[in-house]
Amino acid sequence: MNSLLRHKGWTWGFRTTILLYFVVLIVLPILGVYYNSFSLGFGTFAESLSDPIAWKSVFLTLKLAIIATLFNVAAGTMIAWVLIRYKFPGKALLNSLVDLPFALPTAVGGLMILLLLGPGSLIGGMAEALGFEIVFHQPAIVIAMIFVTFPFVIRAVQPLLEELDPSEEEAAYTMGAKGSRVFWRVIFPSMAPGMIGGGMLAFSRALAEFGAVVLVAGNIPGRTLVSSVFIFGEVESDNPVGAAAVSIILLTLSFLILWLINMLQMRGRRS
Repeated sequence: MNSLLRHKGWTWGFRTTILLYFVVLIVLPILGVYYNSFSLGFGTFAESLSDPIAWKSVFLTLKLAIIATLFNVAAGTMIAWVLIRYKFPGKALLNSLVDLPFALPTAVGGLMILLLLGPGSLIGGMAEALGFEIVFHQPAIVIAMIFVTFPFVIRAVQPLLEELDPSEEEAAYTMGAKGSRVFWRVIFPSMAPGMIGGGMLAFSRALAEFGAVVLVAGNIPGRTLVSSVFIFGEVESDNPVGAAAVSIILLTLSFLILWLINMLQMRGRRS
């Protein structure tokens, strides 16, 4: 069987299949976005790109995605620490629930937030009584972004904590180091690559989130209109060039983030 799989014909067939799969599912859609952006000429593309509403949606998305990412880095690191370092009833269930945002359709996540925090809910009613609203405002968008990107940091930090050699901590304690010093000098450097890589993936995912966001976001430029909802509106308005122009911005940011993650991983392997 192994000799059959090593045959040049089989090797060529596997490689061709993988390349075709990659081209059809990734390369062609990306090229289609760039083609639609310039289909009516560079002038039309530049005009769509300079639309103040488009830029406001991009800047708002960046701001809210950064807030969601910072929260996920902090909370995700703490949750990963608890799941690895402590034993308690329900640990296995909690560990499995971490991946729930990956299993659920994002629209279901948005509906859950809408029902939990909407005007007719208990929490939404209490918020209105205090003078502020959650759904159809920026807090709901941040919550939706946090929900869909929740597992990234946790799953990136967990294996690093599992691989951490306990003897390094014991040696630090033996030499008289206190708990905080051991954490910052021994444990934190081991977790940092996972925190950074998971945070970048969470940020990239939050930039492009649509299913959960569209149900809880509004349509006010600069306040509640994020890029994904703007793109959807441009497509519905029969303006694919405007939608593709904003999509290129998000694509470029995603490419830069993935490049940075790969650079960090390569440096980690060399060290």
